[in-house]
Amino acid sequence: MTIFEELKARGLLAQLTDEEEIRELIDHGKATFYIGFDPTADSLHVGHFMALCLMKRLQMAGNKPIALIGGGTGMIGDPSGRSDMRAMMTPEQIQHNCDCFKKQMSRFIDFSDGKALMVNNADWLMDLNYIELLREVGVHFSVNRMLTAECYKQRMEKGLSFLEFNYMIMQSYDFYELYRKYGCNMQFGGDDQWSNMLGGTELIRRKLGKDAYAMTITLLLNSEGKKMGKTQKGAVWLDPDKTSPFEFYQYWRNVGDADVLKCIRMLTFLPLEEIDAMDKWEGSQLNQAKEILAYELTKLVHGEEEAKRAQSGARALFSVGSAEDMPSAKLTKEDFQDGRIDLISVLVKSGLVPTRSEGRRAIEQGGVSVGGEKVTDIKKDYGKEDFGEGIVIKRGKKNFRKITVE
Repeated sequence: MTIFEELKARGLLAQLTDEEEIRELIDHGKATFYIGFDPTADSLHVGHFMALCLMKRLQMAGNKPIALIGGGTGMIGDPSGRSDMRAMMTPEQIQHNCDCFKKQMSRFIDFSDGKALMVNNADWLMDLNYIELLREVGVHFSVNRMLTAECYKQRMEKGLSFLEFNYMIMQSYDFYELYRKYGCNMQFGGDDQWSNMLGGTELIRRKLGKDAYAMTITLLLNSEGKKMGKTQKGAVWLDPDKTSPFEFYQYWRNVGDADVLKCIRMLTFLPLEEIDAMDKWEGSQLNQAKEILAYELTKLVHGEEEAKRAQSGARALFSVGSAEDMPSAKLTKEDFQDGRIDLISVLVKSGLVPTRSEGRRAIEQGGVSVGGEKVTDIKKDYGKEDFGEGIVIKRGKKNFRKITVE
């Protein structure tokens, strides 16, 4: 099976132009391709996972990835999939986030010896002359066609700033510059980026002639991958200081039955033959599939040792109600008043809830258990002796802390 056939079999390709040419390039390691990442935070999250795995797969097949960091477009903000305008960041914030991205990407992509590049589009966008841009680039874009793009249509009723309206031109110009500077002949992105990506392909061919070799592919990032990036409590980060390896493991261990095999197929590097055999799994076997998914992805992001610790902790948690390797929190003697501490305070101090009011609601709604037993009394309190060598407090299905006393 060629790499192109594998990408299709794993369900990674949604739309593409010039299919035969694209197949020829990536199957023979001739593609220099880019995927863009806007530095809106100081960590990547699981919504970026599919893109990173794709870059790794293509690099393993001999192709050259370019990770384009949007230091320039980050000054504008992408309107795609948003109902309001993104907050502005300072250049210092953007640079810090870019530095964090490269460290995390290096777990997926080999940047040594020119095998891959990380490029910041601020290098060319920040110095553009406005009049020159209008004459050299703007002339190739039809406002009528731009307004038909889905990323703009959904914002028209609430208001689309002229600042954001320029995002398509900036992203298209990125592809043009990457083509000229680095021989980048292919771009990948989510389906919400399709119009922007087509704009880049068309700009290259208009400015450099129809023989210019620029290809476009979109992934199922918006409908499948991007939704993976959010939970009810916010993003699941790749940074272990934001989302611990145990919490990361638990996130994937708790995916829905209908999604687990799809995630294994798209995101892990297990052989397709092995995954195909899982298609018939049902019932308790799906829990085994979830363990496989959680272990493989935690190993990919945090390393094999952390993956084993997270798996061991999760299994211990479900079997005996405690675990050495789960996230923990310590209470001090100052946290106790007259030798007692109320459950709401424990929830807040452990980080399971941000406020006392949210802790009260969680208890009243039956979402809190202590040592495996549900607690609904908001006045419940504990003495130091109750914690022993540690007690597991659970909030909801995915959030745990082992609480000890110093």
